[in-house]
Amino acid sequence: MSPRPARQKKLDATALWEYALKLTAARAMSAGDIRSRLRRRAEKEEDVETVLDKLREYGAVNDRKYAEAYAAARKDNQGFGRLRVLRDLGQHRVSRRTAETAVAQVFAGSDEVAMIQQFLERKYRGRSLPEILAEPKGMAAAYRRLRLAGFSTGNCVRVLKRYSEQADQLESLENEPEGDY
Repeated sequence: MSPRPARQKKLDATALWEYALKLTAARAMSAGDIRSRLRRRAEKEEDVETVLDKLREYGAVNDRKYAEAYAAARKDNQGFGRLRVLRDLGQHRVSRRTAETAVAQVFAGSDEVAMIQQFLERKYRGRSLPEILAEPKGMAAAYRRLRLAGFSTGNCVRVLKRYSEQADQLESLENEPEGDY
């Protein structure tokens, strides 16, 4: 039997502040993510909100800026769609309203069809997309991949139709309600 990991020492207010500074210096985090980490380490629950308020006062934590930067990075670097970015921000404990505002701002003027096309080209580079999508299994896999990446059903079907007649089978999914986060 392997030994149990040592329990983390609970931190007083001063040590909790230092821990919070290390967290924010390492990488950008949402207030919800920081709160969760601080709660695990805090001696007293009330110290968590005090430390968070202080971080906000110093500008080290700002969910609006975090959400905008996160959404832009996910869109520009990974090529994800708005639904995926919303879902991911929810997992990072960003409020729904803040996440929706940031995503709307970042994706304003974006052409989802072009984004889907680029996503497919990147994910299937070096392979013949029409050949892959000619097979029902390949078509279904590409569709699932696009939906998981956060693209709308209608636009996924529209782009896949360019490559294969099999996409007509996906039309029944076009009226499916879009996912929520």
